[in-house]
Parts: sequence; C-alpha cells; structure tokens
Amino acid sequence: MSEGQGGDSGLIRSAGELAKAARVEMAKRIVGKDDVVRGILMGIVASGHVLLEGVPGLAKTLAAKTFAEISGLAYSRVQFTPDLLPADITGTLIYEQSTGRFTPRKGPLFANVILADEVNRAPAKVQSALLEAMEECQVTIGDASYALPSPFFVLATQNPIEHEGTYPLPEAQLDRFLIKVVAGYPSAEEEAAVVRRVGDRSLAPVSRVLGVEEIGVMRRAAESVAVDDSLVTYIVQLVRATRPSGRIQPGQPSAGQPRQAELPSSAREVSRWLEYGASPRASIHLFRCARINALLDGRSHVLPDDIKACATEVLRHRLVLSYQAEADGVRADEVIARILSALALP
Repeated sequence: MSEGQGGDSGLIRSAGELAKAARVEMAKRIVGKDDVVRGILMGIVASGHVLLEGVPGLAKTLAAKTFAEISGLAYSRVQFTPDLLPADITGTLIYEQSTGRFTPRKGPLFANVILADEVNRAPAKVQSALLEAMEECQVTIGDASYALPSPFFVLATQNPIEHEGTYPLPEAQLDRFLIKVVAGYPSAEEEAAVVRRVGDRSLAPVSRVLGVEEIGVMRRAAESVAVDDSLVTYIVQLVRATRPSGRIQPGQPSAGQPRQAELPSSAREVSRWLEYGASPRASIHLFRCARINALLDGRSHVLPDDIKACATEVLRHRLVLSYQAEADGVRADEVIARILSALALP
C-alpha cells in the first residue's frame, strides 16, 4: 500500500455520514442528478473546481445555490456575458475624495462558492482573471494581490448547444478544472417529480449540515484513503495512453516521454483521434478523485472501479481531438472508453 495506508476508519466514517447528510439535504430540492451532486462534493473535498455542461433548465444554478445553503458558505453568482470586464468579477479601485486615496472594492469572486454561469460567454481578459483566482486563490486589483476566502470553489456552467456569442475556453483554463460533469435530461419519473415540486411555488427548506470545519474533516479523511502502488501505476498508464506518439515532443521520445509501444495495440489505435492528451495534472486529479470516490462510498481504500468511475469526468475536457476524430464523429468520452477497455486492470 502507498499513501494513506490503513486509513482512519473513524475519520472516514464521519466523512461518510457528512456526505450522506449533504446528499439528503440536496435531494430535498434536486431530483435525480446524482452525478451533479457527487461532482460538487468531489470538487469541494478535492479543493478543485467543476465544469458543468448541460442545456438550460437542468437545475445547475439551483444545485450550486442549494449546496451553498447546506454548507453555510458565502455564495456568489456571476452571469458571464461578452461585455464583461475583469473588474466586474475581481473588483476595482475606488477613489475616495475625503482621503485622496484609492481603496479596493472587492468583486463577487470574494466568496466561498462561485457560480460562473455560462462561463464561455466572457472574453479572454475575464477568463485570465478567473484563471488566476482558480489557480492561485487570489485576484489582482491594481498593483496589489488579495487572497480569496477559503474554501474557494468555482462551479462553472456552459451550454453545449449554443455557440453564437461564445468563446471556447483555452486548454490552460480547462486543465484547471478538476472534473467536467455532463448533466443530461431527467427520466420521465424524475421530470414528473420536478413538475409537482415546482407547482408548490416554493423551495423546500434545507438544513445546514456542512461548514468549514466539516469540509476540513472530509478533506483529511480523503487524504487517509489508502491507494495501492499498482493503482498509481494504472492511473499513470491510463493518462499516458491519451498522449499520442510524436505530438507532445517531436522526434524520438526522451527518457521520461511515454512510448506507444508500452501500451496495448487496442489502446494505441486511438492515437489517430488525438491531437494532444492529458497533462500530469490529470494524473494528480484522477488520483484525488479516486480517493474521494472511495470515501463517498464509505471505503478506506481505492479500488480499480473508483479510478474507472472518475476517469471520464477527469479526462474528457483535457483531450484535444484531431480532425480525424471529427470526421469519424468520435467524441472524447468514446476515446476514453476505448482506452479503459484496452488497459488491463491491476
């Protein structure tokens, strides 16, 4: 066993109870959408950020707001638009005539839970300011930097079917998102339950079951989840399989460069669909998510199924597909599924 060998059963049990309580409270308002709720919990425990993709009307905003309520954390919603400026989210300097000085007026990023609604509608300068906040947990106003509150969690949403007036997120920013969750339509039964609830014209009350202290407990519990060395090797092999030969480093691979010969032939076949693969940050994020997936299931150790369960959400937004993939109608999820089926489990 490697990191977290043995685990802490009491800590993990407490964290599992907190996660269960959070799900119960979220379910009072959110029908179905277990993947969205799980993704939010995974993001806050991993100190990461979540990209949520789905058409309008799938309760993405309600999920973020409800989580803020059950956690007692400060919540802020920013509607991203093409005319948004960096100062609109970070804040700006205000001149005070009485003192003759400029003082900072902090923007909506100074909260714990940030809903970046339709994040791909904002131009590059705004994305750059958001990237600094996501990566450094700070923002720059004028010539000074200011730390953001802790915990700091960004839930960004985007609409997959609307492209007019949008700006594709740069790969460097996409790589900062822990996972990308795709929210689908509800089942007929779930949609009927939604309609009945909306007919009540009021949101069901929820109780505060999480907070800074409870989130800290869950984070410590996740760090105590045991991961066998063979599973670390499997994670690295899985991420390396997304890097086509000759794309990352032209010419012959160096000593640290992944070689396609190390991979099964069925996994090497996906190279024609990949322009660029996932970075080492993806390996780190997959490691963390696998631990948290085990934690949310009440286990003190990671199983191969935990890695497979998280792989698509961790990798789908990090792959740059080739023109061949577009011509063949192949999506990132299909590429990841092919790699998962080709690699032998430890």
